[in-house]
Amino acid sequence: MRDTSVLSTPSSTSFYKLRHVLPGAVSLAAIAGYINSVVLGFFHVPVSHMTGAVSRLGISVASKERGDLWPGATIILGYVVGSAMAGLLVGATHLKPSRRFGVALVFEGILLGVATWLLQQDQQMGLPAAALACGLQNAMGSSYCGLQIRTTHITGMVTDIGLMIGHWVRHRWVERRRLFFFFMMFLGFSVGGFAGAWADLRFGPLSLLLPAVICILAGLGYILFVHMNSGELLPEMPSQDRRNYG
Repeated sequence: MRDTSVLSTPSSTSFYKLRHVLPGAVSLAAIAGYINSVVLGFFHVPVSHMTGAVSRLGISVASKERGDLWPGATIILGYVVGSAMAGLLVGATHLKPSRRFGVALVFEGILLGVATWLLQQDQQMGLPAAALACGLQNAMGSSYCGLQIRTTHITGMVTDIGLMIGHWVRHRWVERRRLFFFFMMFLGFSVGGFAGAWADLRFGPLSLLLPAVICILAGLGYILFVHMNSGELLPEMPSQDRRNYG
C-alpha cells in the first residue's frame, strides 16, 4: 500500500480547476526576480523578500552604519505597507478571481513606474517604492483562491522541492503536478533575475519600466478577462454570492 502522506488538499484542487494559475504565478515570479536584480544593482539589499533586508538592517544597527540604516528600514516598511494595501484592495483570504486582482496589478505597475523615476534621480525613496510593489504582489498572490502562492521569493518552494525529492527517494507518493508547479516558479524567478541583471547592466534603473508596463497591461487585461468570463471562473458559486467578488 503506497504512502499518501503528501496528498492533495482543497487548495491543490482549486489549482487544477484554474488553468491560468500556473502561467500567471510563473510570470509574477519572473517579474519579482527581475525587480530584485535591478534594485540590487542600485542598493545591496533585496526588495522582493525580507530575510536579507532584515539581516542587513541588523548588521547596520550593530555596526552603526547609519548610511544603510534608513534605506534598509524603509525597504522593510514599504514591503509591509504593500502587503497591507493588498489586504485593503483584495480583501478576504479565500477570494475567487475578481477584478480587484487586476486593480492590484495596475497599482503595482504604477508603483514600479514611481520607483523607476526616483531611482533615475538617485533618490533612495525608490527603494521602498519597489519594495511596496513587491509586498503588494506577494500578498495579492497569497490570497488567490485560498492558495498560498508566494511569488516574490522562492525559499519555501525550494524547501518543498527538496522535501518532495526526499519523499520520492524513499518511494513515498509525490504529487507530481505540485512539484512541477514549484519547479516552474523557481525557474521563472531565476530567469527573471538573470534578465533583470542583464537589463540593469545596460539600462540601469530605467529597466524597471519593463515590469511596470507589463503589470499595468496585465492588470487591465485581467480585469477585462474576469468581466468576460466570470461565469466560467466561478462555476460553483451561488449567483447571490458572486456580487461579493467583483
